[in-house]
Amino acid sequence: MDIVNPALEDYLLAHCTPADDLLRDLVEETHAASPGTKMQISHDEGEFLSMLVRLTGARFAVEVGVFTGYSSICIARGLPADGRLLACDVSEEWTAIARRYWKRAGLTDRIDLRLAPAAETLRALPQEPAVDFAFIDADKVGYPTYYEELVPRMRTGGLIVLDNVLREGRVIDPAVQDAADIAIRQTNDTITADDRVESVMLPVRDGVTLVRKR
Repeated sequence: MDIVNPALEDYLLAHCTPADDLLRDLVEETHAASPGTKMQISHDEGEFLSMLVRLTGARFAVEVGVFTGYSSICIARGLPADGRLLACDVSEEWTAIARRYWKRAGLTDRIDLRLAPAAETLRALPQEPAVDFAFIDADKVGYPTYYEELVPRMRTGGLIVLDNVLREGRVIDPAVQDAADIAIRQTNDTITADDRVESVMLPVRDGVTLVRKR
């Protein structure tokens, strides 16, 4: 499902802050290492994340799903100099690339990488609401768990951003019963019914939901 007309792709990318050499190099290396990958966010979505982090005034952010670190860089760049990003992933291979680019970007001191199942990392966080910003873009089956672990830990006004909430349109096809698609439908419905938050689903790339803690 083309949420945005493909003919507008170049125009859209040409009308946001352009990627610098570091981000372009990261995209090139990622695509060389994993041809045809869809796991890396697009540049416009990265700029969207940076903008949201700055607008919320976030100081402590959490990322669930790092891959090669593009979104980590975008989030960390939106934080103040003394801000911190807790980045959760399980792949030593892919995050090794991320670490190199974090170092090149001068962001190593802002990013704390935890190589462990994200649910375990989130459950180990203090229970008090201290997280300002969170980005979920990992295994889709885990979305319900990641959401439930994060909401109580978000400060009032804190923002959770969930990626791939439309699953290329499969969320509206009842014939699709893949575990990942079922989990995303469940998460989407949970958010809509959750009186702890207010939310909006946007047709950005593969669907992005913004969830603000009341």
